Amino acid sequence: MGSSRMQWQSLLSTRRFKVKNGQIFPGNASASSDIESGLRSDFHIDHDRVVFSSAFRRLGRKTQVHPLAVNDHTHNRLTHSVEVASVGRSLGNRVGMMLKAGGHLPEGYTPFDVGNVVQVACLAHDIGNPPFGHTGEDALREWFRDPAHTRYLEGLSEAEQWDVKTYEGNAHGMRMVATLEMYQEEGGMRLTAASLGALVKYPWTSAGEPVKPGRSRRGKFNFYQTELPYFRAVAAELGLLEKGPDQWARHPLSYLMEAADDICYAILDLEDAVEIGILHVHEFEALLGPLVELDKLQPLSEPDRRNIAEVRRRCGALRGMVIGKCVIEVADKFVRYHDDIMKGELPAKDLVSLLDSDVSNLLMSAKQLASERVYRHRSKVVKEVAAYPCLQLILNALVPDAYAFCTHGASALNARQKTQLALLERPLEEGESLYSAYMKVLDYVGGMTDNYAATLAREISGVGIL
Repeated sequence: MGSSRMQWQSLLSTRRFKVKNGQIFPGNASASSDIESGLRSDFHIDHDRVVFSSAFRRLGRKTQVHPLAVNDHTHNRLTHSVEVASVGRSLGNRVGMMLKAGGHLPEGYTPFDVGNVVQVACLAHDIGNPPFGHTGEDALREWFRDPAHTRYLEGLSEAEQWDVKTYEGNAHGMRMVATLEMYQEEGGMRLTAASLGALVKYPWTSAGEPVKPGRSRRGKFNFYQTELPYFRAVAAELGLLEKGPDQWARHPLSYLMEAADDICYAILDLEDAVEIGILHVHEFEALLGPLVELDKLQPLSEPDRRNIAEVRRRCGALRGMVIGKCVIEVADKFVRYHDDIMKGELPAKDLVSLLDSDVSNLLMSAKQLASERVYRHRSKVVKEVAAYPCLQLILNALVPDAYAFCTHGASALNARQKTQLALLERPLEEGESLYSAYMKVLDYVGGMTDNYAATLAREISGVGIL
């Protein structure tokens, strides 16, 4: 299995990988004049490649909590990702300083390099989410798991079946950055190995982790069969510890990316709820207040509690103070458990689970309040219910035709089938495998924004023809 401990020299690798004719090989060192002149580091280039990708831009019209939200101040996946990246950068910078002080940071790297790697991973962490968020994932999985559609899975290997039956935003995020964006099918964005490693929370395939007791299906994962060879090369470059066949220990910085995400959605989902009137500002204060010194903030008068501008300022001040405290706590815990993390043996599922009780209790209470009052609010539930027929209608129009194309050939398709397949952004090719065809369908549907999916479903149903 190799070394029993990961090394920062390898974990911060700036190596990029290319794919040519299915073969993966290391790319040349970055030849950018910006790097040579010191204007941009390799990790800054990663950042810019993510930010300027079309997949990142589409996050602006994808659900964070409230599908098709009409309030301009609520979060979408884009604003969420930018805020997570801001928290992640702060976490990474702080941990980088502590690693340097402890003599762990390799020569040639700065604490800000650590912050930049975490920032890149945070920016890309939701880039593979389908329309309608987790409800969209469920709707795509449900279609392929429907017993009535079993025949469309014939001819796929077991691993391929698990992939198409388990649309996973994390795995599709890896697919976006390693296959689909920029150098399509030739390494994608070709991000550094360090940034790719920090992006991965579940370093195994859909078939890689055993089904947990009491569960009917496997949990989350980060690689489809399509990206597995690519990540094998990345994992070897990073020196990630092997836990089994095609299973690795997590890159240490992925824990910081995950913590930044946890902190943001726990707190900011509630801030959105205040914005749209699901929660009152005093409930937000009551939850966050015990962690900060409220006496440093001027009390809100009763008129101010009815003034949305004042309420926003109040929530923003509280949120900033709490996030700042969380950043300090998470960084401290990372360094405290540094040796365990480097051995791939963190004694908890994540860093947030290890935080001091006052911080962990607040985050847990925030998630509980969101679960009870926000996620089940009727305005959200109604749109989630509508997401299922919306995405299923689109799959009904594409998957059977893709199956017919691959099993009988293009010449056997009728006019309607050919027209429906013309919707795909990447056309199917003669001789293409069924698995590859289905991945193109999922790439197309999963890449849609909420608005696009809703509009397309209405249009192809015939209802929106005029």
